[in-house]
Amino acid sequence: MRLGVLDVGSNTVHLLVVDAHPGARPLPAHSHKAELRLAELLDDGGAIHPDGVDRLICTLEKAQQAAEDKGCEDVLPFATSAVREAANADEVLSRVKAVTGIDLQVLSGDEEARLTFLAARRWFGWSAGKLLVLDIGGGSLEIAYGIDEDPDIAVSLPLGAGRLTAGMLPGDPPDPEDVRALRRHVRAQIARTVGDFTRFGRPDHVVATSKTFKQLARIAGAARPAEGFPASRELGRTSLEEWVPKLAAMTAAQRATLPGVSEGRAGQLLAGALVAEGVMDLFGVDELEVCPWALREGMILRRLDHLPAC
Repeated sequence: MRLGVLDVGSNTVHLLVVDAHPGARPLPAHSHKAELRLAELLDDGGAIHPDGVDRLICTLEKAQQAAEDKGCEDVLPFATSAVREAANADEVLSRVKAVTGIDLQVLSGDEEARLTFLAARRWFGWSAGKLLVLDIGGGSLEIAYGIDEDPDIAVSLPLGAGRLTAGMLPGDPPDPEDVRALRRHVRAQIARTVGDFTRFGRPDHVVATSKTFKQLARIAGAARPAEGFPASRELGRTSLEEWVPKLAAMTAAQRATLPGVSEGRAGQLLAGALVAEGVMDLFGVDELEVCPWALREGMILRRLDHLPAC
């Protein structure tokens, strides 16, 4: 069957269309992406501005048409932190459903972490042993650990690259004092969770998902996707630590010239790098591997698990 998953994130609205059936690997058939940056469309009270809601509806209608054009039998629509934490979330969801008919499922941070973990587990398989999975989104950082398909522990922290950039890094390039303040803030937040994970023992394999980690791995010298599939991409802490001060000294335009860094994400890359550096350091991770699958694939896999076998 052909399935679509419609992801309303803090940065983008992304429709992923796959051909899939139970017991088989989902095969990507189409991708439709629009940069919306919902996290930046909030008013002083934390509500999504009416213009932002209008833009969201317009973007969803285009994605809905794309899903129809590509022959999707079913579409799984969901929203993450930007909608979840908006002061007017209920109003936004009601208006979206009234205008488009799309009933957005708002995932909790715990659900995000668990679904992303499921995707990583299926990608790497049982032989990977105990997994520690890290994901930096636009609005939040998810961390999950376990040996099965459902993690033993999963947390979500308000440390997304977009959120932190908008709230704590106003300059371009940012003021060094702002960078230091953000670094302290990030590490204090992460440090509160470390003890909850360490009691489960060290992981056998550390995995990262998300555009932020992919871009950081790329500028640190990892293979491009075009160099072969599935090209293994690793990110070492030493390389990342060398890049953080370089990124802090650059403007967003300068970061956009780096290999693998898109113009739309360049402004958020420093905040993402500080989060990545902090979580790798505090969790004692020397190297991690970037996983091609993440939350969207986790949603698809969960849906397939509930379908009857052919």
